[in-house]
Amino acid sequence: MTRKIIGGLATLAALSLTLSACAGAGASPEGSADGITISYSNFISNGGNEDNLDAIVAAFEDENPGITVDVTTLPYADYFTALQTDLAGGTEADVFDIEYANFAGYAENGVIAPLDDADTTALDASLAEAYQSDGTQYAMPSSFSNVVLYYNKDLFDAAGIDYPTADWTWADEQAAAEALTDEASGVFGDYQPISYNEYYKTVAQAGGEFLNEDGTEVAFNSPEGIAGAEWLVNKNGSTMPTVEQGAGTPDFDSGLFLDGKLAMWHTGIWMFGALAEAPFAWDIAVEPGDVQKASALFSNALAVSANSDEKEAAESFAEFLSTSSAAAEVRLNAGWELPPISDESVLATYLGKGAPESRQAVFDSLDAVALAPSIGDNQAEMQDIVTEALSEAAAGRMSVEEALASAEEQINALLK
Repeated sequence: MTRKIIGGLATLAALSLTLSACAGAGASPEGSADGITISYSNFISNGGNEDNLDAIVAAFEDENPGITVDVTTLPYADYFTALQTDLAGGTEADVFDIEYANFAGYAENGVIAPLDDADTTALDASLAEAYQSDGTQYAMPSSFSNVVLYYNKDLFDAAGIDYPTADWTWADEQAAAEALTDEASGVFGDYQPISYNEYYKTVAQAGGEFLNEDGTEVAFNSPEGIAGAEWLVNKNGSTMPTVEQGAGTPDFDSGLFLDGKLAMWHTGIWMFGALAEAPFAWDIAVEPGDVQKASALFSNALAVSANSDEKEAAESFAEFLSTSSAAAEVRLNAGWELPPISDESVLATYLGKGAPESRQAVFDSLDAVALAPSIGDNQAEMQDIVTEALSEAAAGRMSVEEALASAEEQINALLK
């Protein structure tokens, strides 16, 4: 299968579609029988996978007698602010979640420890290399996932509208969303967050670039960038709820979908488990594009604090979550993102797990992906600038052109 990487960094350009449930975990560190407690701060399990993480932790503790893992789970929206506060105060967990987009900043600042003894042979090579700097492993990938288009089949059936297909474009999605929106019954046709994480992808779908080729200047203030912003902003208050109606608040979109009040929803495959008991039929499709397809691909990883007093145990735990068959099996059984390991024998099992029926769309979405731009220390500020600018445009306080020009000026200043 030929894959096209649209934008982003080359380190993931060869990302494999292969998975595995057959990998080994690291050995118990010396002295573990003395009773070691390590702390782990995460966002990956929030929103329906807390019990699944508990199962993986229990498996690690069974295989590593004497090591106890103290888990803290935070919502994604709060996690990185809390992590930055902890890092500034030296109170971070022994092991903590990071995202690929922020990895470079952590490595450059020396807040994460090199994982000199970590065994990465079971991992997809591209994902392992993505978390290396100058040949040194600084984090262990825990998963990768992507974003697809969820849809409520019952609402489509009731309206007599054909289900989304891989051939859909923005125009097809917009036409269906308009037909499915029913203000009287509180049903919205579409939901796609007006945010940085959606915007860089829509720029790619319109045929543009977020940054220039060498990453030194903004490239999104372009006809393609304007088209991407308008695609998001113009849904607001028409086929999609507004901030005043609850959009953007925690779990609003998932609640709306589960209540049968949302026909289409752009979100990640990590929501499969949370929708297992949905009281209606639903499925997924590859996200529509404008001039081309471009699906968001995300990778999470586990880093060990440079300040940890239990680096050996912490590294062993990070390796277990990354490479063990126990972790892979829990993830696959739950439909909770995908493990980063490289044996393809498990793929058929994953595709046959049941709802959603069209799980192949998860892998079809990887034919053309948009990787998140990464600028190091100023990553969070860049993301906030874009989200704020788009929010101003959605609220009608700025035009799309004014919002993008403002964001361009601010981000270019960060890049100097």
